[in-house]
Amino acid sequence: MNRFRQQLANLQNKKSLKPLSPAFRHIEFLVFGPGDVTASAPHIVDTLDSKRYMSMAVLALMPLSLASVYFYGWRAVAMILVSYIFAGITELLFAFFRKKEITEGFFVTGLIFPLILPPTIPLWIVAVGTVVGVFFGKEVFGGTGRNIFNPAIVGRVFVTIAFPLLMTTLWQLPFTEGLGGFLNFSRPDAITSATPLGIFSGGEAALYSYSDLLLGRAPGSMGETFRLLIILAGVFLIIVKISNWRIPVAYLGSVAVFSQFGSMFYPGRVAPPLFQLLTGGLLFAAFFMATDPVTSPFTKQGKWIFGLMLGMFTVLIRGFAGAVEGVMFSIILMNALTPVIDSLVLKFKFKPIKDYGVV
Repeated sequence: MNRFRQQLANLQNKKSLKPLSPAFRHIEFLVFGPGDVTASAPHIVDTLDSKRYMSMAVLALMPLSLASVYFYGWRAVAMILVSYIFAGITELLFAFFRKKEITEGFFVTGLIFPLILPPTIPLWIVAVGTVVGVFFGKEVFGGTGRNIFNPAIVGRVFVTIAFPLLMTTLWQLPFTEGLGGFLNFSRPDAITSATPLGIFSGGEAALYSYSDLLLGRAPGSMGETFRLLIILAGVFLIIVKISNWRIPVAYLGSVAVFSQFGSMFYPGRVAPPLFQLLTGGLLFAAFFMATDPVTSPFTKQGKWIFGLMLGMFTVLIRGFAGAVEGVMFSIILMNALTPVIDSLVLKFKFKPIKDYGVV
């Protein structure tokens, strides 16, 4: 193991491989753990750094990635590989021209982005969306830690607006028997024109039960189908203190409350609470994207406000706007409002001391 660690150190020290140093450090962190120590007091023991955050997020996403293969075939792996390749190329080019190292951010972005796409989307659109998301969602702001918007959401919004037909029609029915997609590349012979949320928006009767929605027997985006596993993975991130529980609780709770009142007054437009919670990308977004520490509030009160407003916008957009899925647009809106929310919370909590002069 010491020889392996030495080889990683040698690779990091090579000038030609300097832009890839974060990748080597990430591997070293996964194998050997963090090795950073403070030079002088005070010494605080805390393993929550960017590498640990990215590692735990990727670890929580791995079961969902395997589930996407089971439900939609090995084409899911092709989509993930394309996303990683083009996210890495984009990051590498920016690192080269800025003469800086590649950050660990693309490890999560490159995996989340394909998981929020339809399984039938062409691979070239996956590549375009990844580049747009990383470029306009993160790099133009200065890179990881400086971005205002979630890069995966930026890419998803772009491809939805640019290719609306491919993103809203021809959804693939998931494999649900035996080894499912593990024995198939894709399932082109089983296509439906709408997701459960789209069926409700079109005024048609629901075709899927709540158990179907929970266990992945209804069409949807690649990583958003198996909602029971999403809940378990989200709880795991909360337990290991990677995600803050306030945002998903406030988000999901406000969706339930607002949709309850909305369905009472506008039953044809606003779906009931349980249907809202178990359709679309709501659960995935609540646990994996709304909790992004860079683009969400850092104050505790701000997190509650952020989640409540996310729920309100999601129900409004789903029920009364032209877009069936209101989650991604809600997150984009709230990402833009995050600095304002934190600023108002701090001003309310810590009022300036009035200077009455020296007596």
